[in-house]
Amino acid sequence: MARINNIVLVHGAFVDGSSWAGVYDILKDDGFTVSVVQNPTISLEGDVAATNLILDEQEGPAVLVGHSYGGVVITEAGMHPKVAALVYIAAFAPDKGESVNTIVGHPPSFTPPEEGYLFQDKAKMAAAFGADVDPKTAAFWADSQVPFGLDANDGAVTEPAWREKPSWYLVAMDDKMIPLSAQRQMSKRAGSTVVEVPGSHAIYVSNPRAVAVLIEQAADASS
Repeated sequence: MARINNIVLVHGAFVDGSSWAGVYDILKDDGFTVSVVQNPTISLEGDVAATNLILDEQEGPAVLVGHSYGGVVITEAGMHPKVAALVYIAAFAPDKGESVNTIVGHPPSFTPPEEGYLFQDKAKMAAAFGADVDPKTAAFWADSQVPFGLDANDGAVTEPAWREKPSWYLVAMDDKMIPLSAQRQMSKRAGSTVVEVPGSHAIYVSNPRAVAVLIEQAADASS
């Protein structure tokens, strides 16, 4: 059977879809049709709606990929009929009733909520989020943060798609945002095919090849 050709990428908190550029380029070079969701990260409901808009326009089945908080989004949006497989990249894979907040609480690099939004402490973001990313890129992220809504942080999954769809999970072994133990626990619970790769929470930027390889494995296995 032919591989699944459609890949939909969902970013997490504090950054936008352009952070997928390295993975996008590899997948495009390998002949995939790739869509990047620009989810606003204000509320889980809004991010699922944004993801569904992109899924609706896919011609045929798709592999749905999420990084970090994007894992919450794909867990909820993954019940869309065009989603054939889920890929979690150093991501949250919540069960019913769980959210980012219930899994990791308030990480040390977060500042107190402001006007219903969360930010990373600029002085702490690079070390916490992407210690192996080019320092200029990490500094730019710190200075250009997308506000992360409390309604997104607290947004609880209603029906986890990983109970119905096959999943793959890349564990980032040097992640300072989602503890290694939590990544392993969530991926085991989901019954995911797991790879563990040295790298920070932003491994999809620092090692896009490893991420693309796993996505392509999911596309081949789910065809």
